[in-house]
Amino acid sequence: MAPLKVGDSLPEGVKFEWAPITDDDPTACGLPQEYDASKEWAGKKVVLFSVPGAFTPGCQARHLPPYILQRAKFAEKGVDIVAVIASNDSWVMNAWGKVNGVKGDDILFLSDTKTFFSKEHGWAAGMGDRNGRWAMVFDNGKVTYAENEKSPGQVTVSGAEEVLAKL
Repeated sequence: MAPLKVGDSLPEGVKFEWAPITDDDPTACGLPQEYDASKEWAGKKVVLFSVPGAFTPGCQARHLPPYILQRAKFAEKGVDIVAVIASNDSWVMNAWGKVNGVKGDDILFLSDTKTFFSKEHGWAAGMGDRNGRWAMVFDNGKVTYAENEKSPGQVTVSGAEEVLAKL
């Protein structure tokens, strides 16, 4: 299936696995839950970015930190939800959020192993089962921004600053 593009609608049935962050201990984690993005994102402005893998060098050093640091600016621009997806399981995603000091649902760390959103509607990385590095913005269910990095090692069009500039 082709990647979503500006003007497309968020498909029905987009689900992720999610282990909500309820404490700051990265060695403890609750049970994974289903996160129905199609339902939870209805009527909201959502920034979704995808990374090749939690704790990987580019994702950990250059991609995730600016989103954490700029979360308040996203809220000022009307963003209700900022979410990151990777092909890692929900326990790894939960630990990744905790290690980076994320509390509660400031940023959702979602596992893309349920409906394989990145492969079906985003951009796969071309590195086996890993997700690509890209960003999308959904506003009331419509894609208003969708950009894919030319190389999975880059963080330009999918980075927090670039996405903020397009809101």
